[in-house]
This record gives sequence, C-alpha cells and structure tokens, in this order.
Amino acid sequence: MSKQRRFKVALIQMACAADPEENLHVAISRVQEAAGAGAAVICLPELFRSQYFCQREDAAAFDLAEPVPGPTTAALGKVAEKAGVVVIAPLFERRAAGLYHNSAAILDSAGEIVGLYRKMHIPDDPAYYEKFYFAPGDRGFPAFATKVGCLGVLICWDQWYPEAARLVALEGASVIFYPTAIGWHPEEKERFGAAQRDAWCTVQRGHAIANGVYVAAINRVGHEKLVGAPGQGIEFWGSSFLSDPFGVVLAEAAVDREEILFGEIDLDRIEEVRRNWPFLRDRLIDAYTKLDQRFLDQM
Repeated sequence: MSKQRRFKVALIQMACAADPEENLHVAISRVQEAAGAGAAVICLPELFRSQYFCQREDAAAFDLAEPVPGPTTAALGKVAEKAGVVVIAPLFERRAAGLYHNSAAILDSAGEIVGLYRKMHIPDDPAYYEKFYFAPGDRGFPAFATKVGCLGVLICWDQWYPEAARLVALEGASVIFYPTAIGWHPEEKERFGAAQRDAWCTVQRGHAIANGVYVAAINRVGHEKLVGAPGQGIEFWGSSFLSDPFGVVLAEAAVDREEILFGEIDLDRIEEVRRNWPFLRDRLIDAYTKLDQRFLDQM
C-alpha cells in the first residue's frame, strides 16, 4: 500500500429518486465527474440507490437489498478501476435470507472490494425505523488499507458515538467518512432545525479534534415522503462537509441542492496537529475499563 501525503476527496451530495437504476446511473456519472476533477477518494451518501425507505416498516422494501459482491459493487468497481480511484459505496446488503445490513463497500483503484463496513449503531426513531430492516454490524470498527492510505468508514447514526470514531482512529485511519441520510421532520424544522443541524456538525468536528483525523460527512438532499409513511416525510439537509484534524471546516455543501464537494487531505497536517495536541499520547488507557458497561448504576 502506498501512502500519498496529499490527495483530494470528493463527497457526492445527491437527491435520490424512486428508481434504483436511475440513482445508480447518477452516482456513476458523479463519480466519473469527480475522478475527472482529480479526486482520489470518492464517497456516496448512505443507501443512495433508493429513497430512504426506513420512514415506514414495509417488508416489501427488503427486495431493494443486494449481496456483496453484487450489482452495485460490480458497476462502481468498473468505474473505480477505469479511473484509478477509491470509491466508497454505501448499500443495503442482503447477507442471507432474513439477515440484512446497512453497509458500505470500499472499492480500491483496481476495482476490487478491499473492505466492507456494516453499520453498528442502528436507530429506531419516528421516520427512522432502521431496526426493522438492519441487524447491527459484526465486524467492529476497522480501518481499510487503500491506494491512498488507511481510511475509516462509519455510517450515519454512528456519527454520534465518540467510541466508534476513537476505535477507527486507533486502527490508523487518517480520514473517517460518514455516509449519511439525515434531515428534518418538516413540522419540527422551524423550532428545532438550526440546533439539530448544528449539533450534527459539531459532534463530528469534535471527533476530528479528539482523534486528530479528517472527518468527511456525506448527506443526501431533497424532501422524501413515502406513501404509507407517517408524518410529512423527511427534508434531508445536505450540508456535507470536510473537517480538518483541528475541527476547521475546509469545505461545506449547500443545504438544498446537489453538488460534488471537493477537499484536500494533507497527512502532514495530522502530524502537526497531533504533535501539539497529543490526545492519543495522554490517554489513560488503564482507566477506561468501565466503558464496556451500559451505565454505571449506583445501587
């Protein structure tokens, strides 16, 4: 594995249509465009091949799932190989009959699958009924060796958990990618919207600072209201961004439109930040044994 000291990443912020083939076609086009603009690593948003079906519990939606390797990894693998880029492809994985995961395949520049991350933290909130569809991942929080170096991938709800980011960083990741599908309930937006979006950005910037890594969040955009789903649907807030290891936002996408967001990863910046803020050095690794408990009851 070679390690480039500097490389460009591209975050594909896109709206998702009802037709999976249309979404794949758009994704391929955007990956090709990003590669043509010099990106070495390109990441798509969570479950990009469909609209966000977890707004309701519907067994028919399991038909959207696919194996790994499968159609999505085959199509994007060809693009990755031809362009010589790394592609992070989030998908709805069918592992076996009745066993499904919210996953992301990491395709290296030879078009091969070099890693598969299965989302560990599975939410169950209004319009985010993911526990109906997905089993938690069982591969832990790995990092993946690619053409440009070691990368981490976590998915959406994982982004609220500092433990996940820490473990990926300890595995050697220089960048943590968070493919995401997050937005507002329209009826709550006026009252809570600004604070919700700010919390989402802040917690991920915190992971970048605490671990001395780059963090890239990749979201979808658009208002999706599925037939039979309760409420007014979800207004996905875009806002994809790239943070450096000190929490500085280097690039940020719009709230309401599709775009390809580019940013540069500089591994020397990680070295600089960690020398001056040596959080990994000063961790009290013998003092954290209780982190494996759900809660420290006082009874």
